[in-house]
Amino acid sequence: MTAVAVVCATVITVELNVKRVMCPMVKTWSADNPKAALMERKRALIVDAALKAFLDSGYAEASVNHIAAEAGVSIKTLYRHFDSKDDLFSAVMQAACDQPLGPHAPIQDGTPAWYDLPPDEALPIAGEEYLRHVLSRTQLALYRVVAREADRFPDLGRRYQEQTSGSIYAQFVRYLELWAEREDWRLVDKRRAAQTFAALLKAGIFDEALLGLGVASPQEIAERAERASREILLLLKAR
Repeated sequence: MTAVAVVCATVITVELNVKRVMCPMVKTWSADNPKAALMERKRALIVDAALKAFLDSGYAEASVNHIAAEAGVSIKTLYRHFDSKDDLFSAVMQAACDQPLGPHAPIQDGTPAWYDLPPDEALPIAGEEYLRHVLSRTQLALYRVVAREADRFPDLGRRYQEQTSGSIYAQFVRYLELWAEREDWRLVDKRRAAQTFAALLKAGIFDEALLGLGVASPQEIAERAERASREILLLLKAR
């Protein structure tokens, strides 16, 4: 082995050892093991503390040491669960997206309860759920954090888009694919149709909420969902 190869091998070994020390892998336990429940509780505490830190201080200023202290865990425990601050922020976004949205929230396999309903029934329900989601205090606050940090951390915007709007658009796209065939809709770009529906839902009321001018009432949300559903159906049937 050449001297260069020896040096490279040594550097790689040292780097791997450092990673093992700083971020040891989380040991897995069977679901009925009390330690599994303990690990899950610690993870939830870390995510809750991180959410508060990110909303209070922003992404850049939030300290993982402070988050660990607020969660009541060691920094070593935090890094056993999350590889980096970026990974932790992703977990925060995912947790916010997983919050139940009401009686029509996704069922166990991840399929929304409205998925099997015809469009004139399903879209108002889907639209109302979407608006309750994007107008929630947590989502508005996360959106502001991402927008504030986007210039310095552009990857945050991409990950936020993927984990929030991206997953919701995917549900709409699957639904449109199903009903486009049944209703003979000639859709060239189903994702664009889903984005159009979201735009019709959010028009005006999202900006008002984002700027602190007031959040739409439940009745206003329901009325907007009904109107946006009628409008998108007119567009779909006209194609």
